[in-house]
Amino acid sequence: MKWAEKLRGSLHAQADSLGNLCVEAFHYLALFGIGAITAWAAVSAFLGMVEKGSVSVDDILLLFIYLELGAMVGIYFKTNHMPIRFLLYVAITALTRLLIGDVSHHNAPDLGIIYLCGGILLLAFAILVVRYGSSRYPSVKEKSDS
Repeated sequence: MKWAEKLRGSLHAQADSLGNLCVEAFHYLALFGIGAITAWAAVSAFLGMVEKGSVSVDDILLLFIYLELGAMVGIYFKTNHMPIRFLLYVAITALTRLLIGDVSHHNAPDLGIIYLCGGILLLAFAILVVRYGSSRYPSVKEKSDS
């Protein structure tokens, strides 16, 4: 019966290795796809600005959103950890872009501006909480030199 147990262990190890290979292959393909689509969208937006012949603050903030998405993909590619703070930065930039567009196109202030500012403040507070949590309770324990 030892041979059966040894065969089962070997089969389990091979299936585990094959499964890990498939998951990692999908992971890298998806990252390259997301990165390529982000770069394509950024180049397309930039060429649209050049074609238009002028650039607005909305356009610049859109390029910052693409930059943050690209940085997020790069960090995820290198560390295999989702940088939640970058998602929050993207959300803040998107709300700021919406706020600037709303203020520049609609001169009458309304309650929507307060909601957008409150959302930005809430996201900024969330970044503070995430930063505090990651510094106080790191997910990876540092090895001591003792």
